[in-house]
Amino acid sequence: MKIGVVTFPGSLDDRDAARAVERAGGIAVPLWHGSDDLKEVQAVILPGGFSYGDYLRCGAISRFAPVMKSIILAAEHGFPVLGICNGFQVLTEAHMLPGALTRNQGLHFLCTDQKLRIENNESMWTSGFEKNEEIVIPLKNGEGSFQCDDETLAMLEGEGRVVVRYLGQDPNGSRNLIAGISNARGNVVGLMPHPEHAIETLTGPSEDGLTFFTSILHQMVGR
Repeated sequence: MKIGVVTFPGSLDDRDAARAVERAGGIAVPLWHGSDDLKEVQAVILPGGFSYGDYLRCGAISRFAPVMKSIILAAEHGFPVLGICNGFQVLTEAHMLPGALTRNQGLHFLCTDQKLRIENNESMWTSGFEKNEEIVIPLKNGEGSFQCDDETLAMLEGEGRVVVRYLGQDPNGSRNLIAGISNARGNVVGLMPHPEHAIETLTGPSEDGLTFFTSILHQMVGR
C-alpha cells in the first residue's frame, strides 16, 4: 500500500513519518505541496513541523497549497488522511476537522513523552488499538491547545469523535484533554502527539505509535 507524505516549506517530520510508514510495511511516497498530483497513493499523512514558518497562523497558509485541493476532494469520498501536529493544524484551517489549535497554556513550547488513552478505535487510523488502551508517545508543540465552542465540543463527545485523550496532568490546556479527533466518517484524523517518534524503543519511549500506521494498512488491505 502506498501512503503519501506531504512536504510543505518548513515541514520537519516528513522523513520520520515516511520511515514509520515503511516500518509498518507500507510504501512511503513523497508528495510536494506545490503539486496537486497525489501519485495514486491510497492514504496521505500531513506531517509535523512549522509549515511556512507558522506565519499568520499555524497551517493557515498551507491549507491553500495545490496538494490540499486534491486531498480535500479525495477525503470527501472516504480517502484516509492523518494530520500530525502541524498537520492537525492544517486540517482545522482547511475545515476538514472542527475547532482550532491555539497557544499552549503558559505560552511555552512542550516536549515530553505523553501518556494517552485511545477513546475511539473505530477510525481508520486507530482500528488496531483496543478501546481505552493506554499508550505513550512524544508530544512537542507550541500551539497544541485544542479549542472549540461548547456546541462543537458536545458534538465531538456525543458522536464519539474524540479519538485520543491526554492522561494525567493537562499538558497544554486542550478542552476535555483532547489530543486527537476525527471527522464523522472516521477517515480523517488529526493528532497533536507524534506517533512517528514512537515506532521503536531505540529512538522513542515505546513502539505504541506504530499501530497508527499498521491500522491504516490493515484497513486498506481489508477493503
